[in-house]
Amino acid sequence: MPTTWLDVDLGAIAHNVRELKGLVAPAALCVVVKADAYGHGAVPVASVAVDAGAKWLAVAHVEEGVTLRKAGLAVPILVLSEPSYGALTKAAQYDLRVTLYSREGVSAAQKIAHGERHHLDVHLKVDTGMRRVGVEPSEALVRAKAIMAAPNLNLEGVWTHLAVADQTDHPFTKVQLERYSDVLRELETNGITPPLRHAANTAGALAHPQSHFDMVRAGIGTYGVSPLVESTSRFDLRPTMGLRSQVSYTKRVKAGEGISYGLNYICDRDTNVATVPVGYADGVRRSLSRAGGYVLINGRPRPIIANITMDQLMVDCGDDEVFAGDEVVLLGHQDSAQITLEDWARWLDTIPYEVMCGFGNRVVRRYQGGRSR
Repeated sequence: MPTTWLDVDLGAIAHNVRELKGLVAPAALCVVVKADAYGHGAVPVASVAVDAGAKWLAVAHVEEGVTLRKAGLAVPILVLSEPSYGALTKAAQYDLRVTLYSREGVSAAQKIAHGERHHLDVHLKVDTGMRRVGVEPSEALVRAKAIMAAPNLNLEGVWTHLAVADQTDHPFTKVQLERYSDVLRELETNGITPPLRHAANTAGALAHPQSHFDMVRAGIGTYGVSPLVESTSRFDLRPTMGLRSQVSYTKRVKAGEGISYGLNYICDRDTNVATVPVGYADGVRRSLSRAGGYVLINGRPRPIIANITMDQLMVDCGDDEVFAGDEVVLLGHQDSAQITLEDWARWLDTIPYEVMCGFGNRVVRRYQGGRSR
């Protein structure tokens, strides 16, 4: 019986997929399950997402796509980064769609598709301003023609990625979409009309309908978090992750005593201290106590105190009686109280993406509300 676990609500994931699917229709919905579905578990999430109406899946690396194929997922799977030479062979073997953008990447795909007699569906990524990866707009036509010229390569899609779509009033999203549309027009003028055009992430899906095109790639929204800075109450996205543990030990600590490594935290009164068997090796960052983080025990917020250690943290329970075995909620609901991913992000001066991706493998995932293959 694990003492610390992540509750993954597959029912909430299915709901969010249906919500996003309806929002972006008639565009197809591609659910992003890279990084083990943002820490939720790629295979269970992908299975539920497809059942709920996702037509595509997306991953960051070829091996992630192979894992999904071996689990029986048959829908199109897009690899979002250009694979290495060796990985391209595996992508072809497992019928994965690959992203290309460099001259070397296109050349490697041509050689593998010809030499191994594999068919490769490829998507050309255009860098319209993210400045991370992607072909320059001025070179997109040349790269597209090179793909089209290879007998075993099929240019299935052309896509880009929006850098500031979460800031709904930021003018640069319009600039990016104009650059992208210019590329599409140039390709069309030269007789190249790929069937799939896609630019929108979750933020684009929620705030920029003009970015939907033929497909939308939804990552964070699938997991119940809106990336928009402004209020998004009109979108019904439900939380999908909860982190729970149990009190492992309690003791009375006197005023003036120090706690944990360094003895940097000194009790200012006699207090009951509860130990919880979860630490920074599990994804509970060491700085959470200094940042004002707390947990829920018996429906009340209890501040995390002292230095969080690799496997344990300490909680100040005041004069309240707390016992070994009592439930501890680090993320989620307990009675009428709640701790959200946004709370963690605020405490740690980061974003919910980083929080949910940070929970380690030794934290057992418990799936609720849907099937998990």
